[in-house]
Amino acid sequence: MAALFALFIWSLASAGGSSPGNLSTNSETGEVRVVQELPADFSLTLFDGGQLSLSDLAGRPVMLDFWASWCGPCRIEAKTLESVWRQYRERGVAFIGISVWDQERSARDFVREFGISYPIGPDPKGSIAVDYGVTGIPEKYFIDRQGRIVKKLIGPMDETRLTAVLDELLAGS
Repeated sequence: MAALFALFIWSLASAGGSSPGNLSTNSETGEVRVVQELPADFSLTLFDGGQLSLSDLAGRPVMLDFWASWCGPCRIEAKTLESVWRQYRERGVAFIGISVWDQERSARDFVREFGISYPIGPDPKGSIAVDYGVTGIPEKYFIDRQGRIVKKLIGPMDETRLTAVLDELLAGS
């Protein structure tokens, strides 16, 4: 019995008692090598009731953002993402927000609080995040017009960095 109790305590300590699914938060910004060039298709039921599949956006540049309402760095960048989305949506760039391992009510409150208007929906079991190899949030994947993941960025983005990446994506580099 003591061994089971010790194992239980160890598992809590090694999980950091942190976030659901033992997903970490990325407070530092950086670029990570793209391991999987072809993105997994997925269907997402959006918070507004609609449906969206990645394949619906074929031929368009896409920014996928994995986030959660309980993530401090996600809160830091939320207004920036919305602002940049408003600048780039007329240029054909699609943004998709994917709330990972979050309480739906908390995620909806987050969307309302920050006035997020781009398509956003939940991934409550983390299956989309697992398919993409997400290791922490926020984490962004940039998909070019040919449907390849060309860049993966971790941590909160500022407007300068995000617009530079989107300009590269639109230029086809």
